[in-house]
Amino acid sequence: MNENLPPCPECSSAFTYEMGALLVCPECGHEWSAATRSADDSGDSGDSGDSGEKVIKDSVGNVLTDGDTVTVVKALKVKGSPSGIKAGTKVRNIRLVDGVDGHDIDCKVDGFGPMQLKSSVVKKA
Repeated sequence: MNENLPPCPECSSAFTYEMGALLVCPECGHEWSAATRSADDSGDSGDSGDSGEKVIKDSVGNVLTDGDTVTVVKALKVKGSPSGIKAGTKVRNIRLVDGVDGHDIDCKVDGFGPMQLKSSVVKKA
């Protein structure tokens, strides 16, 4: 049994199940396709779901693009460094990548050099 099914988009019931290629809500009877589910999971509202581009958002929900300047919102430990990156550190000219373990920002941090950050720990400046 797959426990990673999304709630029903109509009534928000958590008891959805798969029936063939469809997802079904037993409480309201709403049926929707799994393809709609994957477009919703990628962060698209369905309007530009055909483009295939992944939308990356910061910790407060702003859409990030290449070349943006971001601010680190919480202190980060850096392996091999006695002090980490402090909250409030500005990082300029970011590049969005498909990284490992959710690290989707490639950048150079002043005093630390090149590294990858997670979009959940930065805020667009």
